[in-house]
Amino acid sequence: MAGAGLLGLLRLQARAARRRVEARTSRQDPPSGDGVYGRGRGRVRPLVFTVLGDSSAVGLGVERAGETPGVLLAAALAELAERPVRLVRVAVSGAESCELDPQVDRALAERPDLALVMIGANDVTTRTRPAVSVAHLADAVRRLREAGAQVVVGTCPDLGTIRPIGQPLRLLARRWSRQLAAAQTIAVVEAGGRTVSLGSVLGPSFAQDRSLFSVDEFHPSAAGYASAAAVLLPALADSVGVWPARDERRLRGRGRVRPVARAAARAAGRPGTEVRATEVRGSVTGPLGTWARLLRRRPSDLPTPEEVTQAAEIPVG
Repeated sequence: MAGAGLLGLLRLQARAARRRVEARTSRQDPPSGDGVYGRGRGRVRPLVFTVLGDSSAVGLGVERAGETPGVLLAAALAELAERPVRLVRVAVSGAESCELDPQVDRALAERPDLALVMIGANDVTTRTRPAVSVAHLADAVRRLREAGAQVVVGTCPDLGTIRPIGQPLRLLARRWSRQLAAAQTIAVVEAGGRTVSLGSVLGPSFAQDRSLFSVDEFHPSAAGYASAAAVLLPALADSVGVWPARDERRLRGRGRVRPVARAAARAAGRPGTEVRATEVRGSVTGPLGTWARLLRRRPSDLPTPEEVTQAAEIPVG
């Protein structure tokens, strides 16, 4: 009877939280901001940057394209690379991992050099089994890598910070989020991509500073998206070889190498941890599976929305 009562309570809390969030959530996505950022030198081919995923990749919760993570990152990458960056956002609000396949089709049509995937929250809220969720994510990463794109995945955010969710559901949401984030890391690294832990980045910061949430108290605000983008930028820039060498030299000695499962568990609870495949004595695998390196970089400064607008070759709204 106690178990049945708890299950009933959790269902009531979930429905109440969903109604509260949906009542305040904007029904309209912000402008995509698709276009070319940075002028570059001469007639340089733009770096093609595609953004896939759910509402966190879309930037739901803000009104201006210059406040969305894709635009912020495209402008910052253009500055670091000293070449134009063409942004193509194919993310869809409300998407689950099982819906990544058509997004990958659209992304591949653009021949991307770099892809960012931000997904997982909707898999948690629909209680999709992690094994099912990460199988779709791994397939998406594998397809993008086979096409020659570098892939960075921002793992599932910590839903335990969502204020409309009451206890004890909030504790379970945190646990489910971290379990999915760890499973995502294992799948992505083994598929040839790299991950950055967003759950622990957004968790403590968002729990303490409510200004990082938009009015629906579920999606980030402009400041929240900037916070997430700042910790994603180093991994994105490093994957295409434009992260400053001086910063990379400082980090190489600190990166710890572990079997990917242990690295994933560690990353799920540490702010902004990047996980990528590596070699140990010339081998990418050991007795406990794929070797992975954990890196923790300092969040980077990003252009302001006004600077983004100035850097764009198209209006970004």
